[in-house]
Amino acid sequence: MRPFPPFHELSQRRVLVVGDVMLDRYWFGEVNRISPEAPVPVVLVEKAEERPGGAANVARGVAALGAQCELLAVTGEDEAAQHLEELLAQEGVISRLHRDPSIATTVKLRVMGRQQQLLRIDFETLPRQETLLNKLTDFGDCLKRADVVILSDYGKGALKHVASMINQCRKAGIPVLVDPKGEDYRHYRGATLLTPNRTEFRQVAGPWHDDQQLAEKAQTLRTELGLDALLVTRSEEGMSLYQAQGVTHEPTVAREVYDVSGAGDTVIATLGVLTAQGMSLPVAMRWANRAAGIAVSKLGTAVVTHHELENMSW
Repeated sequence: MRPFPPFHELSQRRVLVVGDVMLDRYWFGEVNRISPEAPVPVVLVEKAEERPGGAANVARGVAALGAQCELLAVTGEDEAAQHLEELLAQEGVISRLHRDPSIATTVKLRVMGRQQQLLRIDFETLPRQETLLNKLTDFGDCLKRADVVILSDYGKGALKHVASMINQCRKAGIPVLVDPKGEDYRHYRGATLLTPNRTEFRQVAGPWHDDQQLAEKAQTLRTELGLDALLVTRSEEGMSLYQAQGVTHEPTVAREVYDVSGAGDTVIATLGVLTAQGMSLPVAMRWANRAAGIAVSKLGTAVVTHHELENMSW
């Protein structure tokens, strides 16, 4: 197995991340009683944390692995956007946030009791067409500085022009990796790699009975969309990479699963950095699988660092 690339090499690689960003807020507290008003637990909040989420979590994952990262996204003109920008700057991400005063920055508030999620409250508004067109103009400029592009689609509207972005990447000869969303993947046509999880792929391709039928559905979709590769992350069943030359399967890394939120972000961030480094997709998948194993052992939207992968025992 090829060693994980040294930090000084990855620090020369440039990854552009585009997509739906959000601010993940966590309220931690103790649960000692049930409310007299309704049969619900009362959480006495003792600590609060904020972390970049969505495409912003992908960007911080890229930076944590040592690569240069530029993030292009749309937010509101509010305190959540300001906090998001500050957090990203602390982690070395260059953020280009198009502020739209008519919308609210997407926020996911999670209430945690005894290290378990009790409730999630979402705040979100779809961005305006004008703001998205301005972002699309900036995309062409950012593309000139990128070795690889990651499109992180959380279905919040930021990637309305995803087909145009993929087309620009193809014309420039720059690999474009997409973490997809929804039941129609036609607008991702021509991408270098798509990374749906098992549930997302089933929504698009329908159910399967065995690995052979899964492979047939995956290869059919890959061919129809003109993809170089399709990677299906399969939770406890590992990952399967489908290319024209065949299928590569990687079994899951045996670790205690603590929190799966953000694992997909870790996978595509790792794949993006290693693709920028010139690593083949099958080898990059092996590292991404190991990175995901580390990520799910952490609480919340967490990143995996270069040090953790470089020193991972086999």
